[in-house]
Amino acid sequence: MTSPKSKTTQTMKPATAAKKLGVLLSATPAEFQAGVISRDELNELQATPPAWLADLRRNGPHPKQVIAAKLRVSTSGLMRAGITGPLTTAEIEALKAENPEWLERERTIAAEARKEALRLKERQTAETPDAAPGRRPSR
Repeated sequence: MTSPKSKTTQTMKPATAAKKLGVLLSATPAEFQAGVISRDELNELQATPPAWLADLRRNGPHPKQVIAAKLRVSTSGLMRAGITGPLTTAEIEALKAENPEWLERERTIAAEARKEALRLKERQTAETPDAAPGRRPSR
């Protein structure tokens, strides 16, 4: 008879947790940056965010992935435009209002990339026969 295995707690580094939460690690409280975060703690932060997390999500500073999503461009597009550091929500809104040429261009590029990805996915779906498991598709 074997003894039941104790459940190990899955943990992650603060940088990983910050990325999953969509916040900039350097803007988080020192306690968050200092230790490891368990999966349960991450789930709790996502379910009921404390004031500091809600404030960071609302006002920033935001990491590049969040900036790119808010501007509807790719992270590569941000780099091409020379935006390499974090931005606050106010700075992102100012960019949207200004709508510089690079932003329009990068939005067009990102929209074309999304269309192409969708077209390829639809093509792949159409080409994949709904064969029974274990059967090879007929040619």
